Amino acid sequence: MIKVQNIHKSYADVKALKDISFNVSKGELFGFIGPDGAGKTTLLRILTTLLLADEGSAKVNGYDLVKDYLKIRKIVGYMPGKFSLYQDLTVLENLEFFATVFGTTIDENYDLIKDIYSQIEPFKHRRAGKLSGGMKQKLALSCALIHKPKILILDEPTTGVDAVSRKEFWDILKNIQKKDISILVSTPYMDEASLCDRVALIQKGEFLSINTPENIIKSFDKNLLAVRANNMYQLLLDLRNFEHTDSVFLFGQYLHLTMKNNLSDKELLNNYLISKKYSKIEIVDIKPNIEDCFMDLMGKN
Repeated sequence: MIKVQNIHKSYADVKALKDISFNVSKGELFGFIGPDGAGKTTLLRILTTLLLADEGSAKVNGYDLVKDYLKIRKIVGYMPGKFSLYQDLTVLENLEFFATVFGTTIDENYDLIKDIYSQIEPFKHRRAGKLSGGMKQKLALSCALIHKPKILILDEPTTGVDAVSRKEFWDILKNIQKKDISILVSTPYMDEASLCDRVALIQKGEFLSINTPENIIKSFDKNLLAVRANNMYQLLLDLRNFEHTDSVFLFGQYLHLTMKNNLSDKELLNNYLISKKYSKIEIVDIKPNIEDCFMDLMGKN
């Protein structure tokens, strides 16, 4: 469905994308996972024909990204990161406008958006600017789907919404995927990676890895320890200076630690922390998550 080869993009001296290549299959939910400034938005804007790449090529459903940009726009639904609908128009007026732009009607494709739109339909006469974050999100998605696209591209759609709305949104995406629509979604939230069929971990315009979430986690080849004590900030500093530390990062209420030569010597570590006068020491073996893998891959590049 999507084939991207050796895409490069720069803004003055800043290289936003460096030799990006990947494929997306029909009906696949493909995620771009990375922090702000990693290049996710630039890549998605290129794929939606809103930006031109400096080098490289891409095809969307067989159409060339440059030569056939008008055809691509007809088969792609795009939801940008910032709410960009007409805030002075009502929910219904926004949806009718986007349907008209694509030469269709709400009734013609209502089955596709029914599960989403039915949640905001009671507020169809409310102005879009007066909606809550979760409702704006559902309206934007409805507008992106109203012309029955073959590909749905979403730029950080869950940023700034509450945890419940995030879960609801991903449930909606899973249902959309069942209708053979390919979905590309970018997110800074590592926990959302597990909800994708495949993910590309991206940092500073480069892919660190492209694989299924399960295989990315399997590729983590180090023993991982979760460490906690009475003074977490000082603990982080001391573990950074510990001669056997390979990497250490703060993850919630714990520090995630790997040791040189793939050690997992909890007694050695415990004795070191006791020598530093720590109390309430807790050290446990844990399994890595996507964020651990991302941090590890960053250290290798």
